[in-house]
Amino acid sequence: MATYAIGDVQGCFDTLQRLVEQIQYDPASDRLWFVGDLVNRGPDSLKVLRYIKSLGASAVVVLGNHDLFLLAVAEGIATSRPEDTLQTILAAPDRDELLAWLRRQPLLYREHPFILVHAGLLPQWSIDDAEELAHEVETALRSPYYKNVLRALYPSKHLQWSSNLRGPTRLATIIKVLTRLRACSADGLMESSYSGPPDHIPAGFLPWFRIENRARRDTTIICGHWASLGLYCEENLLAIDSGCVWGRELTAIRLEDRQVFQVPCNGFGDGGDGA
Repeated sequence: MATYAIGDVQGCFDTLQRLVEQIQYDPASDRLWFVGDLVNRGPDSLKVLRYIKSLGASAVVVLGNHDLFLLAVAEGIATSRPEDTLQTILAAPDRDELLAWLRRQPLLYREHPFILVHAGLLPQWSIDDAEELAHEVETALRSPYYKNVLRALYPSKHLQWSSNLRGPTRLATIIKVLTRLRACSADGLMESSYSGPPDHIPAGFLPWFRIENRARRDTTIICGHWASLGLYCEENLLAIDSGCVWGRELTAIRLEDRQVFQVPCNGFGDGGDGA
């Protein structure tokens, strides 16, 4: 029995299948943890969604920004762009079933000693804080009022976290942290546009995992979202977006021994934050 964390798939179904073959995945005993951004920019988002949904309890999924963008486009809240590849999902006969399944996936998954999240955590948030805040959003997304949350999320550049926030703005800001964070200041101000490599972050900001005195360093955080960072591993961090949709690799890490598995991918989109 083994658990494999897999980086941003972004619709690259054939690459995912080759990676699953390489790790010799056994659905009867192994588990796959997906770090979010299952869809968009790659050629086969519909196949990816159908496959991962079919895995049932042997797959753990957290939502990424592109997954939430799909939900917003499906509701007419956000507008698809030329580089997006969501139309096959939106036109599929099982569209509603797939979108309902996606909307019920968590934003954060905790299983000691690991946390699975798409982007990152603010430095002032403890793991308990992050889990509770994620649960607030998950409850809302699974409710009949989920569209209110999506409306507050688009656009999101103005959103900054404060514990005083309430209502849909509070929930949208939590989503922004968990699915879009790359860089922030020491006091948790988010940089909202940068997606380049860590050494060129604008002055006054650092990679979120580089903030001194970050709360709860005793838990290993598994994340994706930052293709320009690439595969980056240290004692309490496994950042595994290795830029598959940019024509680089799709990565899996076996959590029991941290062995890395990678397969190359053809480039399809710009792989940026976009949504």
